[in-house]
Amino acid sequence: MPRDFHPTVYLLASHRNGTLYVGVTSNLIQRLHQHRSGLIEGFTSDYGVHRLVWFESGGSMEEAIRREKQIKKWNRQWKIDLIERTNPDWRDLARDFGFEPLDSRRVD
Repeated sequence: MPRDFHPTVYLLASHRNGTLYVGVTSNLIQRLHQHRSGLIEGFTSDYGVHRLVWFESGGSMEEAIRREKQIKKWNRQWKIDLIERTNPDWRDLARDFGFEPLDSRRVD
């Protein structure tokens, strides 16, 4: 059975300009499901960080891990700039993959 393997670095946010999380995975769809379902305990679950606002796929897993570590060291404004270059409205990109809209109690 073939495995869907696509090294991806991603940024999640609690809401626009909210709490940010940088992660890496080999299966973005599966990882998003885990985050959104609360299956991953820790930071994203504790702080409600489930909105996919940026991702970058391609290359090897080693390259993706290197890129994740690089972005984690960036200051907050650089991460915001990265998001807003391709997603100025902080739209939840997970909806493009068929995920249901998140509870939008917080619009901004």
